[in-house]
Amino acid sequence: MEDNLKIYEKTISKKHSFGSPKYKEEFHTSLSKTVFIPIAEKTILKLGWDLVYKDDHSIEAKRKEKSLGFEQATEAITVTYSHGNVVVKSESLGNEIWDNGRNSKRAKLFIYAFKETENEFDKEALAELEIETEKKNNWDDYVIPESLTEPEEPRAKNFSILVVGGIVIALILGFVLAEISIHGIYVIGLFEVLVGLAIAFSLKYLIKFSNFTDLTKIQYLLCGMIFLIYFLNQYFQYEIILAENNFGRIGFFEFLKIRFSEGLTIKDLNTGWIGLVISWGLQLVLTYFVALVRLTSIVIAYKIEKIPADVLDFAYYHLLKGKSEDDVRNELSKKGWRETENQDEVFEAIGSIYGSMELNRVK
Repeated sequence: MEDNLKIYEKTISKKHSFGSPKYKEEFHTSLSKTVFIPIAEKTILKLGWDLVYKDDHSIEAKRKEKSLGFEQATEAITVTYSHGNVVVKSESLGNEIWDNGRNSKRAKLFIYAFKETENEFDKEALAELEIETEKKNNWDDYVIPESLTEPEEPRAKNFSILVVGGIVIALILGFVLAEISIHGIYVIGLFEVLVGLAIAFSLKYLIKFSNFTDLTKIQYLLCGMIFLIYFLNQYFQYEIILAENNFGRIGFFEFLKIRFSEGLTIKDLNTGWIGLVISWGLQLVLTYFVALVRLTSIVIAYKIEKIPADVLDFAYYHLLKGKSEDDVRNELSKKGWRETENQDEVFEAIGSIYGSMELNRVK
């Protein structure tokens, strides 16, 4: 953030929000819709916020701050333009029920910074910006290339590689969790997040190797892996305990009955079998959502990286000019992209770009 904006930020009087903290403020501008968005975008860059989305009448950003060495988004700011009326809304991200006035500061700071940025443009500069923006939005400067990067040979999508790899990953993680549970300190919440990240990290390479990107089937695989990991965690604990102690051999389900009868103890509080069941449920849910968010991002990125940038630009340009999917496929064929599988991947990549935008917008 620029120094003058930091100074102004300290002078803003805060208005506190409770419940689902958010703050909204409106102002009027004489700018046209065409130049409003680029000036708003420049304002967001001045403030040091992350631009996550924009269209012809609104723009969205997220403000981040560092906590424990990690960057975390704290507020989402949405700016909407309608016939000269501008609505600025800041909304807290996270689970807090009180924002300590932060949302009002973000909204007021944006308005101040926007007006400051607007004053940098005189009438001639605004007219020039409008022409440049329209040319950029319409891709008027795009030159259709004589040739495109040649496509790779279509690769088969092999889901069985993911299944076999998923089973191996589940075996390894189940054993590691069992060892930690018995010989270490198991921190509820932390290890579920780590397991979710480990699953996503491992599947990332299997997805590329198998060329399989059907997210629906990957979600089914993920559910099976998570259930198997925590089931194997219990089974390996059972085997380790019997191997390291002079207990008589009992069945695995008898072992689970004993676990239920002992319940879950947190410090000196025994929550009984109900606490144990709830903790197992939280394990499954938390691990699933952490892994799913990462896997969704991984699949989207892989679909995009498979297609050369010049091919994506070529296909998107023709879609922007109003051509149908069949017309675009025909244009791709003329440039050497004749295989249906390759063409399908081009459209999947374009869809993934929009999917990536929507993922960034998630609050």
